[in-house]
Amino acid sequence: MDHVGHFIDNASIDGPEDTRSPVYNPSTGAIERTVGLATPAMLDRALESSLRGAKAWSATSLSKRAEVLFSFRQLVADNADTLAEAVAIEHGKTLADAAGEVARGLENIEFATGLMTLLKGSHAGEVSTGIDVRAERYPVGIVAGITPFNFPAMVPLWMAANALACGNAFLLKPSEKDPSASLLLANLGAEAGLPPGAFNVLHGGAEIVGSLLEDPRINAISFVGSTPVARSIFQRGTASGKRVQALGGAKNHMVVLPDAEIDGAADAAISAAYGSAGERCMAVSVVVALGDIADALVSAIASRMAALRIGPSLDPNSEMGPLVTQEHRDRVAGYIDIAASEGASVVVDGRKHLLQEGSASGFFLGPSLIDHVDASMQVYRDEIFGPVLCVVRAKTFDEAVAIVNANPYGNGVAIFTRDGGAARRFERSVEVGMVGVNVPVPVPVASFSFGGWKDSLFGDSHIYGPSGIDFYTRWKVTTSRWPDPGSSSIDLGFPQTR
Repeated sequence: MDHVGHFIDNASIDGPEDTRSPVYNPSTGAIERTVGLATPAMLDRALESSLRGAKAWSATSLSKRAEVLFSFRQLVADNADTLAEAVAIEHGKTLADAAGEVARGLENIEFATGLMTLLKGSHAGEVSTGIDVRAERYPVGIVAGITPFNFPAMVPLWMAANALACGNAFLLKPSEKDPSASLLLANLGAEAGLPPGAFNVLHGGAEIVGSLLEDPRINAISFVGSTPVARSIFQRGTASGKRVQALGGAKNHMVVLPDAEIDGAADAAISAAYGSAGERCMAVSVVVALGDIADALVSAIASRMAALRIGPSLDPNSEMGPLVTQEHRDRVAGYIDIAASEGASVVVDGRKHLLQEGSASGFFLGPSLIDHVDASMQVYRDEIFGPVLCVVRAKTFDEAVAIVNANPYGNGVAIFTRDGGAARRFERSVEVGMVGVNVPVPVPVASFSFGGWKDSLFGDSHIYGPSGIDFYTRWKVTTSRWPDPGSSSIDLGFPQTR
């Protein structure tokens, strides 16, 4: 059976056999391989390696760093199929969906290759008599990235590309549920020319995460995951004096106005709610239907659901794969009974969906549609993180905005309308970090930054893009004076600029 080890000093490292944990193939329900979980001694080894890597990499010229990142980008592109297959096998998303994930990760490397411009400082000469001032960006040191199971290739690249461009060492702690993509990325980084220790990978659970949050050798933490964990990561990491960006969960709404084109809105709802089996922090989980459009929209969504092809991730005919574990599949399925008991209408029960041949043993669950949901219901309050779409009915535009704003999450939201004025009013009114206008999953391109508001983000830094450069660097300002010989004098007063 295959085994996934750690990656330290540009080499794959195995830990003790008794630390190994199973990695399942969600499409079959079988153990695909094992992954090693780090011991404290392994963590210390990785951190000492990262210290050496940070020193060597930060001393590397910007032009050389750019050369390495260009090479890394090409190697990831050349191995995109291998990465996508690893993601599909271990996560369960379809091969096409996994390929899209790798492509979005590549965008972040492409952005980071512009480091010669991104890391520019500023200078002002003769700010006072004989005085010049310049400001420069410096790396923060060792950056730890703690990433979730649902995007095992893309989210690490959200962090690693910019952290490395800025001259930091990057220590990745990926999810142990689907670890292979992280090791592939680290190997490609070494092949591209990263020095030993610049990009290390360490697998592990809560104990290792706790050590990362407290170890003084780590200067910054990037995290993506659920809101309760994000809150804890932020509190513990900042208490240890670290920079922390912690992105949490979501309950993303899609508001459909009466003037919207119903077929287009229904197609968008299907794609955004059930893609990747709903295991996306940007998945639409609530449709807010305005006025008379509600019945027609619910009917249009339901009519499309029976035709969805659900099956093994590597089957090219599959449009939706399984959930990541049996436990998660059962948890998501349990919400259907909860919704019915709370008075909602179960329009489509995903537990009764006909699966493709060969899917019986995997962690599969069909898509569900639940109508007449209100904000008091558990199916609305909780982040289900699965293929369950709720429909909330609103009478007015202001009521729809109030529903969105009252939710504790503020990650993403979309509006579907043909009215530009209504769309502009909505964009300015909603208390959400990322807004889509007739775009159901408004994930920004890599030259912007990703992040929500309220309980979807802890800290003040969004991830990747310009915010990523800011997070992974610190400013140093130098004030210099080169006086003419014999022109100095003693002055005990506070320095003046004149």
